[in-house]
Amino acid sequence: MDQNPGPHPSVVILPPLAKRLHREANAGRWNVSVEQFAAALQSSAERASPDDLSAYLRGLHLEDLALACACGAGDERAWEHFVREHRPVLYRAADALQPGGGARELADSLYAELYGLQERDGHRRSLFRYFHGRSSLATWLRAVLAQRVVDAVRVGRRLDPLPEDDQPIGVTQASLPDPDRARYGALMRLALQAALSSLAGRHRLRLACYYAQELTLAETGRLLKEHEATVSRQLAKTRRVIREQIERYLRDEGKLNPDQIARCFEYVIEDTGPLDLGRMLRKESASDRSI
Repeated sequence: MDQNPGPHPSVVILPPLAKRLHREANAGRWNVSVEQFAAALQSSAERASPDDLSAYLRGLHLEDLALACACGAGDERAWEHFVREHRPVLYRAADALQPGGGARELADSLYAELYGLQERDGHRRSLFRYFHGRSSLATWLRAVLAQRVVDAVRVGRRLDPLPEDDQPIGVTQASLPDPDRARYGALMRLALQAALSSLAGRHRLRLACYYAQELTLAETGRLLKEHEATVSRQLAKTRRVIREQIERYLRDEGKLNPDQIARCFEYVIEDTGPLDLGRMLRKESASDRSI
């Protein structure tokens, strides 16, 4: 996530450079003027205070910065493009942070902040004003969402009840180490590997494109020659199949009861540990590229 160490007003961006970067960013596509884009570049450079201004500006994610400028200004076409292209990014990040779906509400709540429903001095206060182009817009969004999830967890902890009088302060039953946790983790890893291996190659490749390679639904569809809606529908179906197969493996092979199975998923949500889905998918799909 872009940092804001503080402005350095000595940075000056000359008009010829601003115009050239404006063209490179294709900012006119979103009705962003040269002056607006120059102001965004100025804000980014002031907070970074680079030694080589020209090299710094060329290294920015210029197209993402132009899109953020347009969205922050309320351009409808830019906003529609942003939602279409980046909603999958936010949802993938939400599912990775909390696979049970709890983070999707936080992801959806970001849109109001990004759009800027609140006004101050006649100007909408869009969250996009904190995006300065040093990272990609997708990376920045994931960082913002991750911070929101952390903040929500902290608020939840502050609202947790105090421990019983006869229990040492700071120690609760939930905080005591579970002696079965390592075994549950190993079982989850085996269950996930078995579930991925049982999928048809095309389904594994679709998962790898979307989750490991982080392609959009449209990009995945073009690669697999499928409609975007088909990709979305097939991904949802595959996720359900994987979940069912993991539960079946834990029940039949791991001999776990429903409470223990639920605890397995809780532990994965808390700490994915060695369950690197991207790495597993890349390994499983390495032989599927010719499909």
